[in-house]
Amino acid sequence: MKKLYWSALIYMILGLAAGLYYREFTKALDFTGDTELSVLHTHPLALGMLFFLVVLALDKAFALSGNKLFTLFFWFYNSGLALTTAMMLVHGTLTVLGEESSAAISGIAGLGHILITLGLIHLFLSLRKSLPDAKEESEQRTEALR
Repeated sequence: MKKLYWSALIYMILGLAAGLYYREFTKALDFTGDTELSVLHTHPLALGMLFFLVVLALDKAFALSGNKLFTLFFWFYNSGLALTTAMMLVHGTLTVLGEESSAAISGIAGLGHILITLGLIHLFLSLRKSLPDAKEESEQRTEALR
C-alpha cells in the first residue's frame, strides 16, 4: 500500500511541476499558441495522483496488492504513464521552440498508451480475483446475522 501512496505523491509533485514549467517556459519565450504543455499537468494529477488514491482505497478494501496481477498492473501502468507524459513534455517543448516533432515521438507516446491499457486490464483482473464470489458473500452475511 505504501507504493500506492508514494506513487500518488510523486505524481502530484510532477503534475504541479509540469504546470509551473508550462507557465514559466511559455512566458519566458513569449509563446501564445497551442501546445501539449497546456494539458501536461493534468495527466499526472488525474491519471497519476487521483487514480492512485482511488487504487489505494480499493487496495484497502479488497487487499489487491498481494497478487502478481496487481504487481503487473503497477509496473505497466506507471511505465505507460511516465512514457506518455514524457512524450507530451518533449512534443510540447518542441512546439514552443518552433521545432517539428518526429513520428517517433507519436510512436513512443502510443506505446505509453498501450502500456497504460495493459496496466488497466491487469488492475481489473486483479480486482475481479480479489472480490468475494456471490456464494461466499451470502455466507458472510448469514454469519453476520447470527
